[in-house]
Amino acid sequence: MTAHPHLHLSADQIYPFDARGIAKRFRHAAIFGALDALHPGETMRFVNDHDPLPLLEQMRARYGEAVSIAYRQRGPEGVVIDFVKA
Repeated sequence: MTAHPHLHLSADQIYPFDARGIAKRFRHAAIFGALDALHPGETMRFVNDHDPLPLLEQMRARYGEAVSIAYRQRGPEGVVIDFVKA
């Protein structure tokens, strides 16, 4: 029997990721690490205090169609975006 350090029970699982608590110099690396850890069908629900347009461009270049981007909330108070692994 193989040990699984992170057991994924549901492909439609949503994992919260609040970027506001991560130091700016580490944010993009932490986000990419979290996205790389997702299995197909899983979602990372990203919360931030501003619209991360440069990050989204980096994501499109790195992942292409492998990660979809869907805004759940977008306004002056911040954003909530679902990143879904294809």
